[in-house]
Parts: sequence; C-alpha cells; structure tokens
Amino acid sequence: MRLTFPLTIIGFFVFLALFADFIAPYPYALQNRRAPFHPPTKIHLFKDGLPTLPYVHPYKMKDQLFKVYEEDKSVYCRVKFLTQTTYGFKLFWVDEPCKLYLLGTDKLGRDVFSRLLYGARVSLTIGFVGVTVTFLLGSLIGGLSGYFGGRVDSFIMRIVEVLLAIPTFYLMLSLRSVFPLTMESLQVFIMVVFILSFLGWAGLARVVRGMVLSLREKEFIQSAKTYGAGTLRILRVHVLPNAYYYLIVSATLSFPGYILAEASLSFLGLGIQEPFPSWGNMLSDARNVNLISAHPWILSPGIALFLLVIAFNLLGDNLLKREGK
Repeated sequence: MRLTFPLTIIGFFVFLALFADFIAPYPYALQNRRAPFHPPTKIHLFKDGLPTLPYVHPYKMKDQLFKVYEEDKSVYCRVKFLTQTTYGFKLFWVDEPCKLYLLGTDKLGRDVFSRLLYGARVSLTIGFVGVTVTFLLGSLIGGLSGYFGGRVDSFIMRIVEVLLAIPTFYLMLSLRSVFPLTMESLQVFIMVVFILSFLGWAGLARVVRGMVLSLREKEFIQSAKTYGAGTLRILRVHVLPNAYYYLIVSATLSFPGYILAEASLSFLGLGIQEPFPSWGNMLSDARNVNLISAHPWILSPGIALFLLVIAFNLLGDNLLKREGK
C-alpha cells in the first residue's frame, strides 16, 4: 500500500509524457501574442442552473498593462473530446474563437499545460537515461575495483574521491560553459545527460566497491573461480545480484537528483534552450515575485517537479524499509 501512492504519481507523469502529442491541445512552441499571461480557462458544467455538456467562453483582455482578462459570456464553445483538430487527433479541443488554456499561458502566449506535458518528456528522459548510465558505470567500475583490489582499487578510488571532492553544481556549470550557448536543443539535451551521468557514478561505485570487498571472499565466489568463471561473469552472475536490491533503491533515490540538476541548469539558461520546453526553463519566469503573485499558474512546472521528486523519494524510502525487514 505504501508503494501505491508514489508509483501512481510516477505512472501518471510517465503516461502524460508518453502521450503528450495526444493530450496536449496545442504545440509547445505555438504563440498567441494577443493572449500573454492568459488565465486558466474556466470549464463550465452548468448553464442556467442546469447541468450541461462542458463548454467555455472566449476571453477578452480588459487591461493590457496588468494583463487582466474577462470572459465574453455572449459566446460559448462546446468542449469536444477525441476529435481531429488543426494540430492532429486530440483528447479534447474547442473551436475558435475560444481557447482551452487549462493552466493559462506564459509571457509569449504559449499554453502552459501543453508545454508542461512536453517538458515532462525532457525531465523523465534525463532522469531515466542518467540513472541507467550511472547504474551501469557505478556497478561495473565499483565491482572491478572491489574485486581486483590492490593497485586497481587504489587508482579507481582516487578518481572517485577527486570527483566526490569537487562541488557538483559548480563542476556542472563549468562543463556546460565549455560548449557554445548557440547549440541546438537536441545537442544540449544529449550534453546535459552526458554531464549528469559523468558526475553521478562516483558515489555509487564507492558503495558497490565496499559491497564487493565483503562478497569476494565468500565460498560461492571461490567456487566460481575454481570452475574457471571469468571476472565479468562472476561480477554479473554472482556479485552484483547480491547487491541488486541496494542498487534499485539507490537508483530511485538518485533519480530526483538528475531531474533537479537539469531543472537548475535550464532555470539559469544553461540547459534546454527555448522554444523547446523543460520544467527548468519554464520556471525562469517565476524568478519575478510580482509575476508569481499576478499570474500564479506559471508555478505549475514547479508543482509538477515537487510531486515527481517527492514520489521518487517516497518510493526509495519504502523500498529501503522493505530491504531492512
């Protein structure tokens, strides 16, 4: 039961990311310059006091300076479901002159809800790829270090200690600054994944090395050596499976770190570049307190980030408690 809540939240975000093209009503880069900071569209379920099919009203800008809008109740548009639109087959849609901005728009009039879904792809992909690369590198290098010992162990551990001694965030900024700021979004995406994976394996390798040191003298390891099993086979078949549960727990607990690291880079303008969305660059507008107070929906990527990070932390904690039983 304890795993149900975090798994539900994680599954929900994975579902949204996978089917973003179907669920998001608008393309992530589509701008409506006539509707900057448009408030979330109200979906009405009652008309003249009676229940009816969902409908919305178009909005008119009442104050251009403070971006104040009001509904034009003389016009209404039905919300359509599972319909073909200008931008493909969508889960829901409204015809002109209405707009369906579930979480409002940003300063360029782009739909925040649509960008949130596409941004989930970036955050989740970076997390999954980063954890996978870290998992493989940390397990392999830490396993080899603990298994061979001696000079090999000493050399690898010195590298690990150097990486752990360097402030991660500042090293991340330094590595990012080596690349030009004019890089395309796909190139930046690959580069961010590489940087985060490069920085993340050291801690896991150190823990795996300690576990292998305690396992390599066990009788089943000595038996495998006697029968001529190779080093990689012993690590893959006999050693790492005994550390499997810890590795899974470590992966779930490190997953939020990759998401937050990408968000931090993008928030500072050094990660995923506009117009491609990520939760970090979407939050760049939230640095202005006045904008937050006037248009609180721009914080929605931060709420999504908070929920996803909490879910992975709860998942890791619950797995850790199960291991201790």
